[in-house]
Amino acid sequence: MGVSTQHEARPPRPLLILISGTGSNMQAIVRAAQAQRWRERLGAYVAAVISNRPEAKGLAWAAAEGLPTAVVDHTAFADRAAFDAELARTLDRFDPLGNALVVLAGFMRILTPDFVQRYAGRIVNIHPSLLPAFPGLHTHRRAIEAGCRFAGATVHLVTAELDHGPILEQAVVPILPGDTAETLAARVLTQEHLIYPRAIERWLRGAGA
Repeated sequence: MGVSTQHEARPPRPLLILISGTGSNMQAIVRAAQAQRWRERLGAYVAAVISNRPEAKGLAWAAAEGLPTAVVDHTAFADRAAFDAELARTLDRFDPLGNALVVLAGFMRILTPDFVQRYAGRIVNIHPSLLPAFPGLHTHRRAIEAGCRFAGATVHLVTAELDHGPILEQAVVPILPGDTAETLAARVLTQEHLIYPRAIERWLRGAGA
């Protein structure tokens, strides 16, 4: 008689990672999935890396790792709805059971409510601030200018409201005397690489199981 494992009762769970640039958070997630044996332990695997920019450097990195990649170039579409519809069709190619976790990892597009609703409860994002403080852009500069003592990063479920949704994980980073937006961003990014894989594993083990 075989020994039952935790993930045998679970259907395979594809992770579909969306990027727009170098994809450093994507790389951290791929490395964590390998090192922590997500496929064996949780039935989860990185199924594809998808970008809205053909020149995104993260695509070459993912391809070198043997991961499927795809491009949906937002400049080829008349509006967000048309782009999101094609993006959803692309995701479906890698999501045969319709249960993928969609991971936004530096994906610099605002998604339509219809797209978000399609993946409700299984689309996550990382934002470089301690939400609900400083949603949107230029978070590090705004935190410094506001005189904050701390900054950080937040992993959250995506909802139709930008940079809102239930928080899954946060990391706090002190703002040091003399910090610039660039120096603070570098320290926050180091923490992002730690908390994003951790938040994904927690989702896989908990609500997403």
